[in-house]
Amino acid sequence: MTVPPETSLSPSVTALPWQPPQAYLGLLSRRQGASEAGRALPSTGPVFLDSGSFEKTAAESRDRQRWSLLCPRPEAALVLPRLKPGAQDGLEPLRRFAQAHRPPSPVPTLPDLPFTGGIIGVLSYGAGLALQDVSSRHAAQDDWPHLLALVCTSFLLFDHAREKLWWISPEQQPAPAPRPLTAAFPPLENWPPDFTEHGWDEAVEETRRLIGAGDIFQANLTMRWHGSFQQTDGTHADPAALYARLRQGSPAPFGAYLDFGTHQLMSASVERFLSLSPNGTIETRPIKGTSAVSDDPTTDAALRDALAQDAKELAENLMITDLMRNDIGRVSRPGSVSVPQLARPERFARVHHLVSSVTGELAEGEDAFSLLEATMPPGSVTGAPKKRALEIIDALERSPRGAYCGTLFRLGWDGALDSSVLIRTVTGTQEEPAAQGCDPSAKPSGATCRFALGAGGGITWPSEAQAEYRETCLKAAPLLQALRAAPNPEDPASRHPQRQAQ
Repeated sequence: MTVPPETSLSPSVTALPWQPPQAYLGLLSRRQGASEAGRALPSTGPVFLDSGSFEKTAAESRDRQRWSLLCPRPEAALVLPRLKPGAQDGLEPLRRFAQAHRPPSPVPTLPDLPFTGGIIGVLSYGAGLALQDVSSRHAAQDDWPHLLALVCTSFLLFDHAREKLWWISPEQQPAPAPRPLTAAFPPLENWPPDFTEHGWDEAVEETRRLIGAGDIFQANLTMRWHGSFQQTDGTHADPAALYARLRQGSPAPFGAYLDFGTHQLMSASVERFLSLSPNGTIETRPIKGTSAVSDDPTTDAALRDALAQDAKELAENLMITDLMRNDIGRVSRPGSVSVPQLARPERFARVHHLVSSVTGELAEGEDAFSLLEATMPPGSVTGAPKKRALEIIDALERSPRGAYCGTLFRLGWDGALDSSVLIRTVTGTQEEPAAQGCDPSAKPSGATCRFALGAGGGITWPSEAQAEYRETCLKAAPLLQALRAAPNPEDPASRHPQRQAQ
């Protein structure tokens, strides 16, 4: 069944009757889609970039959260298991992949649409370490590829501001019909963190010792929670259903669901990493500083004002803003880097954040690929100075971050880039012998799907270890809630589901 066109901007761009993204969430399930279409399970699943918090966002931020994109069947995939630390070619394999798959006649850039086709992918935190020439002691345990990229040329584009829906397809394929999600995801009850409370206290104190010794000013320390699910003939664990729960409970401007077949990513990120316009204007919007929100306007204003005056939060934001100013300056035209916004409180669906903006103009000979090379991993999840902070983080943390704290990027055929920092993110992988990821129809039965999520925060000299531990556990609560972790009275993360994950 296909949807008849309403009107067209061009032969490749068709307007459809408005439906919100949730009407199409069934397209996210490879198993459901294959079953309904009567075809074999595809090896690579859909891509969904989801601005799910548009209606709950302050007017000042809505333009950055206006669009969602759903690509049901990407055309090609690139997987790079590892980038070699310090390698000279950097992201050259990604550049060659994009050049090889660029259509001879791509859909022309249209002023009303932000994206008319290109590459969507994930650079992991491990890729960022390699680009910064830092070797990780966790490399052997890192089961997330450094680079995963998909070609997306036919997709649905949702304009939340105007309630417009477009189907973009250079080959003029028929638009998919709305498809509700019927897949399920079972509760996952056991989610042990990789730090004990005592171990976390020691890591925080060691970070503070190194700050006092002058090694660094700040480091973003994180921990991981790990869970697993064993598939049997009578059970289904479709990550698309998990993402549907996540977006319902934690709507976010940079939400995302990507199914790479062997790996799945479910993100509720609130942070833009980098944007690059077709004419070379760069912006990064680092977030450091968080407070609660309230439905009462007076209380909410007080919370916002208190955050704006919090010396520790302001110092964290300033250090990371300066770090990102330095990073984008490496590929910007001299004299073009500026900070038009510094540590301004912005309201999101459930929290206030301090958000800065750093802008620049891309230097001649540079492009989106060199911009990513110069700035990965994102400054807000690393520390300052960056390389030394990366080394300290790797020495202190107990497990690889994987995709968490990397970036999800959207690169258009016109050279434009948009990307998010992969915070508030759940990842799924599947152990051998199955080869179809954590899809419920993966065979053979008995394959184990493994899931991970992370949370953390910036450690500075004033940090207090117990407070940082409680805050980190609380930040994981919404993701654990989405996974239906069993309530544990000894686990702070299970007692405070209203707090947001980093």
